[in-house]
Amino acid sequence: MTFKLGIVSTGGTIEKTYCALNGALINGSSVLDVLLSGLELPGVEIHRRSVCNLDSLDMVEQDHERIVGEVHELIQTVDGIVVVHGTDRLSVTGELLFRRHAEESLPLPVILTGAMRPYELRTSDASQNMTEAILAAQWLDPGVYCVMHSQVLSFPGVEKDPGLGTFISRTR
Repeated sequence: MTFKLGIVSTGGTIEKTYCALNGALINGSSVLDVLLSGLELPGVEIHRRSVCNLDSLDMVEQDHERIVGEVHELIQTVDGIVVVHGTDRLSVTGELLFRRHAEESLPLPVILTGAMRPYELRTSDASQNMTEAILAAQWLDPGVYCVMHSQVLSFPGVEKDPGLGTFISRTR
């Protein structure tokens, strides 16, 4: 049986690339297809949509609304969704998704993930986080989650802890 996975890409650190002109890490071209091609995904059919390619610190309310709209459209055609997001404002999108679907329960899991270090770096957490998110989308009950660094956190109440370099739950 094939699992239909929706992937919504928004940019973030996970997709940053090195710019040799100024030595900066930028959201230029997407590296998500390269990352996904390196994973073993038998039985998973990917339906990928790109909403934007931004550092989440540059996101505005309309960007979060577009992400939620894309998730809402994908719900009709897939079995689970992974939103690849910048970590600085991942909680904003997660809370918005949770609030929008609080009255009408989600029919599937929506997983938000990203990386603290770009995929292009040797010590990146990108592949691990994507693998965990894809697996979580296949196994978790319907709801909105943040899946990174070997943990599953359920919205609401998920926030980034810069001191720990990961996410925590205020509701635990």
